[in-house]
Amino acid sequence: MGLRERVKSVLLKGYEFRLNRWLDGKQRPRHVGVVLDGNRRWAKEAGFTDVAHGHRAGARKILELLTWCREAEVEVVTLWMLSTDNLNRPAEELDPLLDIIADIVDEIAEPGNPWRVRHVGAMDLLPTETAARLSAASLRTRGRTGLEVNVAVGYGGRQEIADAVRKLLLKHAESGGTIEELAEVLDVDHIAEHLYTSGQPDPDLLIRTSGEQRLSGFMLWQSAHSEFWFCEAYWPEFRRTDFLRALRDYAIRHRRFGS
Repeated sequence: MGLRERVKSVLLKGYEFRLNRWLDGKQRPRHVGVVLDGNRRWAKEAGFTDVAHGHRAGARKILELLTWCREAEVEVVTLWMLSTDNLNRPAEELDPLLDIIADIVDEIAEPGNPWRVRHVGAMDLLPTETAARLSAASLRTRGRTGLEVNVAVGYGGRQEIADAVRKLLLKHAESGGTIEELAEVLDVDHIAEHLYTSGQPDPDLLIRTSGEQRLSGFMLWQSAHSEFWFCEAYWPEFRRTDFLRALRDYAIRHRRFGS
């Protein structure tokens, strides 16, 4: 590391220290959702011909993020790793990506880590092997009490709402009820109880990297009162400093639930 890089590193650590001191005692998000965007563009701009290099770099960054979230006393993190639209990518790109995702989820679920894994997404849309690995990781971590990590794989906000309504209708039919009876009592809480994230708090803070300023349907139902924070950095370049800035921005906002 050259002199310039060493000076930059020292200054950055000092800045992070000041951010941490400022955040002490401030409001923190219980649930943080992250759109892990920019892996492919990062790989191309770095000169890689295979975009899988970007996905691997992004996967390594996830473990860092989880450590930062644990330090910040975040309770739930939702990571959007693969959308339902992404499932239509060519096999030569999709297959390596699914392996990378399954590998990092297995790493999150390793015995030495405190995190609990929960898959959120349409499991039936995933290849059998990928679905089995995600389910197994969730089972291995079920008894843990640490940070809950939602891995959104094969996830789409509209798909989630459709699946929730379908589950609600099936459950009502199994109990012998009619559509007319359900229509009389149906409210938002009934649908929320059947979302992938049922039982969890809605996200307080949603972060998207790579400079895109849209959610693309991420947590479409749950984000009604979320605060949004957009970052120019591609996901593999996302730093602890960026995360702390997102927490600072969240802390100074006056949250308005309803308007």
